[in-house]
Amino acid sequence: MKNIIVTGGAGFIGSNFVHYVVNNHPDIHITVLDKLTYAGNRANLAGLPEDRVELVVGDVADPIIVDKLVKNADAVVHYAAESHNDNSLIDPSPFIQTNIVGTYTLLEACRKYNVRYHHISTDEVYGDLPLRDENGNGAKFTTDSNYNPSSPYSSSKASSDLLVRAWVRSFGLQATISNCSNNYGPYQHIEKFIPRQITNILSGIRPKLYGSGKNVRDWIHTNDHSRAVWTILTEGKIGETYLIGANGEKDNKTVLELILKLMGQQEDAYDQVKDRPGHDMRYAIDSTKLREELGWKPEYTDFETGLQHTIDWYTNHEDWWKAEKSAVEAKYAKNGQ
Repeated sequence: MKNIIVTGGAGFIGSNFVHYVVNNHPDIHITVLDKLTYAGNRANLAGLPEDRVELVVGDVADPIIVDKLVKNADAVVHYAAESHNDNSLIDPSPFIQTNIVGTYTLLEACRKYNVRYHHISTDEVYGDLPLRDENGNGAKFTTDSNYNPSSPYSSSKASSDLLVRAWVRSFGLQATISNCSNNYGPYQHIEKFIPRQITNILSGIRPKLYGSGKNVRDWIHTNDHSRAVWTILTEGKIGETYLIGANGEKDNKTVLELILKLMGQQEDAYDQVKDRPGHDMRYAIDSTKLREELGWKPEYTDFETGLQHTIDWYTNHEDWWKAEKSAVEAKYAKNGQ
């Protein structure tokens, strides 16, 4: 591979992948296709070499732009997605357009030009799991888990996964899928849980916790996700799905209280607000297949250290998020959250 397209490469997880490839694979040229919605930011690509990274502003659902770019590519890594559950409950339409129609558009172009395709997805397609029992036992999602999405967001991602599987089986598309647990790290939009709490504290606003905060997420540092995606792209078996996780289960209450502690605040200095409708209880990823078949393993195994690095990044990059903070909080306040 010499030329790859990264859709959504100006967003949180996509831009981290672009940085990873630039820093670790110097022979690769990257074309970023990004619509630059509120979640995409040119600043996420600032400082990268212009001879190796090209930003094309456009929609993954636009067949003319997609065809033109894919024609000259060796691979497509599809990160672009509407991804915020709360937003999908308010207006599902962008999620259907980007996550389903956009994926279809890319698949057709990759089929036409026989281009390698990797599809980035989420563990939320599987629905949720019960909390662990008193002995700490609990099931995890595997590649055999049934799809059971809970929200317009997760159902649109489930739909896109199934499209990929169908194109592999029906048309022989050279494709793989990865479903990852919750990412954290730099460049994440401040509407999301961890950066929202960090920037609240930095702004003198009391953090907010949905309901009791017992909902569990399986956290992974975005750098570990990037390495896993590259491993699957270059070594994964065509037609296979790989689950990416770092055994990072933490409930939201624990995460928020740890953020407060690391930022020198009282651990109970937050407000509880009404819970999100249909809020999934627990996610947990079994990444055995990825680890054993492709040899990947996470490097950020100490969540507290990774979280401190994330806090430091938002503290040192106030210019990156400050202008949006009031609008984000106003939107949450309108919904009582």
